[in-house]
Amino acid sequence: MTGGRAAAPEQRRTTYCRICEPNCGLVATVQGDRLLQLRPDKEHPLTRGFACPKGIAMTAVQNDPDRLERPLRRRADGSGFDEISWTTAIAEIGVRLRGIRDRHGQGAIGGYMGNPAAFSSSHMLWFKGFMDALGTRHFYSASSQDTSSRFVASQALYGSPLAVPVPDLAHTDLLLVIGANPWVSHGSLISGGDVRRELTGIAERGGRVVIVDPRRTETARRFEHLAVLPGGDPWLLLSLLQVILSEELEDRVALARASTGAARLRELVAPFSPERTAERSGIDAGAVRELARALARAPRAAVYGRVGACTGPHGTLVNLLLDTLNVVTGNFDARGGALFPEAPIDTYGPARKAGLDTYDTYRSRIGDYPEVLGTLPAAVLPDEITTPGPGRLRALVVSSGNPILSCPGGGRLRAALEDLELLVSLDLYLTETNRLADYVLPTTTFLERDDLILNMLPYQLQPFLQWTDAVVPPRGECREEWEILRDLAAELDLVPVSSRALRRLGRVGRRLTPRLLVDLLLRTGPVGDRFGLRRGGWSVAKLRRRPHGVVLGEGMPTGMRGRRVAHPGGLVDIASPALERGLVRLRETATDPAYPLRLFGRRELRSINSWMHNVEKLQPRLEEPELLVHPGDLAALGARSGERVMLRSSAGALSVAVRASEDVRRGAVCMPHGFGHGTGGWQRANALGGPNVNALIATGPGSAEPLSGMTVTNGVPVRLERLAAGGSGALA
Repeated sequence: MTGGRAAAPEQRRTTYCRICEPNCGLVATVQGDRLLQLRPDKEHPLTRGFACPKGIAMTAVQNDPDRLERPLRRRADGSGFDEISWTTAIAEIGVRLRGIRDRHGQGAIGGYMGNPAAFSSSHMLWFKGFMDALGTRHFYSASSQDTSSRFVASQALYGSPLAVPVPDLAHTDLLLVIGANPWVSHGSLISGGDVRRELTGIAERGGRVVIVDPRRTETARRFEHLAVLPGGDPWLLLSLLQVILSEELEDRVALARASTGAARLRELVAPFSPERTAERSGIDAGAVRELARALARAPRAAVYGRVGACTGPHGTLVNLLLDTLNVVTGNFDARGGALFPEAPIDTYGPARKAGLDTYDTYRSRIGDYPEVLGTLPAAVLPDEITTPGPGRLRALVVSSGNPILSCPGGGRLRAALEDLELLVSLDLYLTETNRLADYVLPTTTFLERDDLILNMLPYQLQPFLQWTDAVVPPRGECREEWEILRDLAAELDLVPVSSRALRRLGRVGRRLTPRLLVDLLLRTGPVGDRFGLRRGGWSVAKLRRRPHGVVLGEGMPTGMRGRRVAHPGGLVDIASPALERGLVRLRETATDPAYPLRLFGRRELRSINSWMHNVEKLQPRLEEPELLVHPGDLAALGARSGERVMLRSSAGALSVAVRASEDVRRGAVCMPHGFGHGTGGWQRANALGGPNVNALIATGPGSAEPLSGMTVTNGVPVRLERLAAGGSGALA
């Protein structure tokens, strides 16, 4: 090359996606410090050349000119931000945090952790460690929007919120799926495989896959579909149990061996015959009876539910009933049923020993909601900030989250955040939330850090380990979240670890790094090398020599009940107080004729919550999401597909574009969440805009599901109204 330096050669580097649970294998093409391309890894032993559009599109996020590269500090007049050094940012934040702690106590400082933290072991562990070291109760996360009710059901059934069974997809003959769309989600709380291939395999070997959802989803189109009413899941599940128990189709041997409460369960479900529940579930009694008998008689069956099952008005009850069906039919801890994976790195044991598998050890100041795994519900976050009194939240650190768009009542939260004495944000972008921050600290993408995802190991369909080095160095002055949290903690003279023993060690705890922690857990765990004492064992150094990862066994084991169920005798409590409380509340549920429709959400292949809408390949036409409505409901309103209408709940109203869809059952309307951009620093996302459906979701005391604090986003009572230009009236 004449007159200049030769271009750096292109290199291929193996890694994996960290957007959602499958952790699909990827191969990065890199030139110098720049990422040129991502493509699926054909040599990955589990995903075998599959990756969804979002993973591939991370190239655009990595190179996005709208990404933050340097720390920002809000100007004194509030007119915008100025770039500052890391030294200045950490020191100034430290001074302000110490002042708030001195005036109001450590409990006045809190944190909110967004969904991406779940796919970074270092991020989640160090943020939780920071909050635990502070001794604050003000820790909030995306879990109260997607998972908390699942964990609370596990606490009631198994004695630990961390004991979550996984369907044995490779061996089941009948899979019942409630509130999940795995063709698009690729398996939530399921990790380590191509779920599409697994579902297809069930059908190919003569089995059945039954999808229960108010919409004929991408998954339902390929298998059997039962169109339940949004929020109707508990009625359906109760009637399935009623049929099985009244017709004496239960597995009595399995019930006696593995559970307590069978007689009481029989009494509790007796009133819920399919004929009596059909109106509330929306499912014909005959279809319910056929499915119940099929579940009981199938050689091997599994019942699985996810976000749709968690976020309705009775999310904890639904998850209790899901797992109880597995127990009653003899499909719990049995081949082809619901199993507890045995992770190659044991996180369950250390978490229990450290006292981290908590539920209801304290309650929220506002609303009296229980903590779930050390977090409180985001539905009360605005009130915790604005309500005077002891324990009021005064300072908030938000990491990888945009709660103004992703939490209920974004308008209330926006106003509340402005009342804080200090708001600090760790993020890739300037978002609608951190536009209000005093400091915005730029973080790395997953391609700029090394990792082994500890958090997904307990949900693996087969034991698998993969270490990845960083693909490219951090852009600009971006830093990993754990490093930022470590330095902020040091300003408060804290060691940001949850383990009290490590905190007492002081300097040793401060020197802990994610890689050192992972290596320690791996080497001392079930497949570790015990620091050279076990010749065939594994360490991080050895994993680095296997860049595509290593499969450590076939499938999931049976016989794990005694090691995962913490109740006396290892017995599952299928008639727990939580079940009885849930049933009392279910019976008290009343309908309001002013809101005759039920709103529910949907997952889209090219969108993930609120943070990838700035990618042109994922949003090529800048079209805001539409409200899907059954043609019959639209005709009853006198509206047409493509028209704008008002969607109203008791908590708010939105102008939305509607589209007639036969895929949505009558009485239901469907809208994704995470949209509503407009004030962030991401240009394409701002142009996309769209309605923020969370404006319709109630906040504050009494708004969340009481057993878990889950935000209720499915089964929300709503009505449609014509806009003035299109006439008047409402669908009521």
